[in-house]
Amino acid sequence: MESTPQGYKRTKIGIIPNNWNVVKLKEIARLNPGQHLLSSDYNHDGLGITYLTGPSDLNLEDKSLQKFTTTPQSVCKKDDILITIKGSGCGSLFIADNEYCLGRQLMAISPKKYNTFLLYFLLEMNMNIINSFTCGLIPQLTKKDLSEILIVDIPIEEQNEIADIIMQYNNRIIMQEELIKLKKIHKKGLMQKLLTGEVRFSEFSDDWSSGKLGKLCTIKKGTQLNKLELTEEGDYPAINGGIEPSGYTDDWNTEKNTITISEGGNSCGYINFITSKFWSGGHCYSLLDLKINKMFLYQYLKLSEMKIMKLRVGSGLPNIQKKDIENFKVSIPSSDEQDKIAEVLGFADEEIYLLKNELQEIREQKKRLMQKLLTGEVRVNV
Repeated sequence: MESTPQGYKRTKIGIIPNNWNVVKLKEIARLNPGQHLLSSDYNHDGLGITYLTGPSDLNLEDKSLQKFTTTPQSVCKKDDILITIKGSGCGSLFIADNEYCLGRQLMAISPKKYNTFLLYFLLEMNMNIINSFTCGLIPQLTKKDLSEILIVDIPIEEQNEIADIIMQYNNRIIMQEELIKLKKIHKKGLMQKLLTGEVRFSEFSDDWSSGKLGKLCTIKKGTQLNKLELTEEGDYPAINGGIEPSGYTDDWNTEKNTITISEGGNSCGYINFITSKFWSGGHCYSLLDLKINKMFLYQYLKLSEMKIMKLRVGSGLPNIQKKDIENFKVSIPSSDEQDKIAEVLGFADEEIYLLKNELQEIREQKKRLMQKLLTGEVRVNV
């Protein structure tokens, strides 16, 4: 058996510092499950406490769909930890940004003399255990399940020091995200000006022409794969109607560096650029044999994405007809100007790509450091 380092002890959850303890979650936090409200409990005047049936209610684009209640039961406080305990997303965590009345899909975890921020991440580290409780057709967690989870109890002074270090990483992440957001806004402005001819490079003055997309390339619909033929891992992504791959496969039918347009589903009209060989599915159009600068066309179609999405027809499963895509009008500068526009916008994309990689590295650094700090492998000075 591996020896225990000096100043540490062996526990049910591993080796931890001598002055740390192992406790059950119910010893350091109050658990408050949500309850079902009747329609008569709602306040239809938009007054009272916001009622959350699940995490998605926080992101409602139509605020008129929010529900309110004057019923005081199952209320969480600002900065309580909320966990989804039933249905899709079971086990997902978030921190309450306000006071809420909770539905049966949610439970509030209110720390007793414990840093909320640290408890949130300690629960994240226990996610494998939490997920092991979910079973059956409808995944769900009970108050009893969560109450018994083992957590390290860290002295408050050390909690505060650890929280300060992690918050520094959080601030770096927020700053990086804001920088990426600004760069995307800047790039969108460039696209609007350069791809419409509103701003021209000094060396170009020729008039632009106009052409139908079907005359500038071959638009090919892919071949549908059965879901049973797709895996979570594989050599090639299967690109179909969604924004993300439908799965992966060991075969491909389309070359890398291809522009695609989603043909069907909720995301039909979505423009993508696939940099690897891939399987083009039955709800995917691939643009082949281009007679125009590929990256210019991609940027132009991306700018026009909302217009292309408006070509969709059908109410059940919306789709975009091939003839409508073929007839979509494209404004075309000279080939040299296409190259120049594509180059400038490519530089902007590369800058955003590098910033995203830096962001991912900061997140990985934070994750590695958290693992060490919250297990006591690395100690802080108090």
